[in-house]
This record gives sequence, structure tokens and C-alpha cells, in this order.
Amino acid sequence: MNTIKSGTWVEIEKTLLTTEQRAPQVPDDTKKTPYLMRVAGFLVSDSQLNDEVEVKTLSGRLIKGTLKVVKPHYEHSFGDTVEELLDIGLVGSKI
Repeated sequence: MNTIKSGTWVEIEKTLLTTEQRAPQVPDDTKKTPYLMRVAGFLVSDSQLNDEVEVKTLSGRLIKGTLKVVKPHYEHSFGDTVEELLDIGLVGSKI
């Protein structure tokens, strides 16, 4: 296995509520899923994926959890361009 060096930007995962701890009024499909927290930060010590680790966040907090992602990045988008919206705000512009 590859060692991930201290100081590397990573993402950890921590279970905040198990399925048994979920509130009784939540929908059935939600009750079947643990409530998870994901946090990005700098790895405090050399580790490997799926190790229990500690990270230091950008705000300086120290948080423990399971190492899940090395060098996390955003993967979402806002979808395809909606051409009808492109000229909003261009009223009076010479484009």
C-alpha cells in the first residue's frame, strides 16, 4: 500500500449517527443510512487509505475520521449551458 504523507490535502469521513440512532420521524430510506460527515483538511501524520486519522482543517480544527480521499476536488456542475440565459444582464451591452 502507498503511504500518504503528513501535510497532504485529504478528505475524511466520520459517522455522526448510526442507523439505530437516526430520529424515528425521518423517512424509511433515510433511516437505513448512517448520517455521515465528510471533512477536508491536511493530514496530521503519515497514513494509508481507510486508516483512522486526524486532519487539520483550514480553520485550524483538528478532526478524526477515516481517510477516504487523497487530494479531493469538486466534481459537481450546474449542467449544460442554457443558451436562453446567456444574454441576461447584457441589456444595453455592445456584445
